[in-house]
Amino acid sequence: MSPPLNVPLKSGLNASPVVELRQYTLKPGRRDALISIFDRHLIEGQETAGMTIIGQFRDLDRPDMFVWLRGFDGMEARKNALAAFYEGPVWAAWRDAANATMIDSDDVLLLKPAWPGAGFDLTGSQRAAFQDHEKPSRNNRLSGIVVIKIHHLRPDAEADFASRFETDAIPVLAALGARPLAAFVTEHAENSFPRLPVRLGENVFISVAGFDSTDAHASFEAALAGSPEWQALQQKVQTCLAGSTETLRLSPTSRSLLVG
Repeated sequence: MSPPLNVPLKSGLNASPVVELRQYTLKPGRRDALISIFDRHLIEGQETAGMTIIGQFRDLDRPDMFVWLRGFDGMEARKNALAAFYEGPVWAAWRDAANATMIDSDDVLLLKPAWPGAGFDLTGSQRAAFQDHEKPSRNNRLSGIVVIKIHHLRPDAEADFASRFETDAIPVLAALGARPLAAFVTEHAENSFPRLPVRLGENVFISVAGFDSTDAHASFEAALAGSPEWQALQQKVQTCLAGSTETLRLSPTSRSLLVG
């Protein structure tokens, strides 16, 4: 085992001990319409109700996917915040327009920080004002991206995988050019707001990292593939895995707190 983590995730203001990773499948060509509604009308209403809108993104590899993260102060706080928002005037005013863009909104992972201090640090983050004519980058070669990797684990393997990731993986990832931003595992507590489904029976470890551009990320992945240290670590954790790893390459919208 390597020495204690020497490239720590930030440990200042760790936002949200409970986090949702939400992936929405949209009707073809409707993503920008939903982003306009979301960024203009739905962020402040949710935060006033007691949650944190951590980040919202265009999926660079799936043109009809909208991915976003929101956080809560706990499971009871989640229940109260969601009830306040979804029973309140903001959602009543915009739900029909938002829902009209969607095919499916039930792909939701309920998460908690993988170890103390592994959540998002949003210290100093400021949300930009809404832009009427936001122009999404075509390829994000010159703008930051967020990369989320979803590792599917065997039951009861989360603690072992998280420990190895904290002590062994993060120093390698950082040395090769990634900016580790957060790490999460499944929150197995009962869904405190069953009106909104979450994926049940999941055992996942999720890593979140930032990169300056898609080119920077591609260079990082090439370096990772050629790293003996990474290959050795992959062998160590193989018994923890229950399936292939998903990679989400995400472009933040102009009002996302979380950026690459």
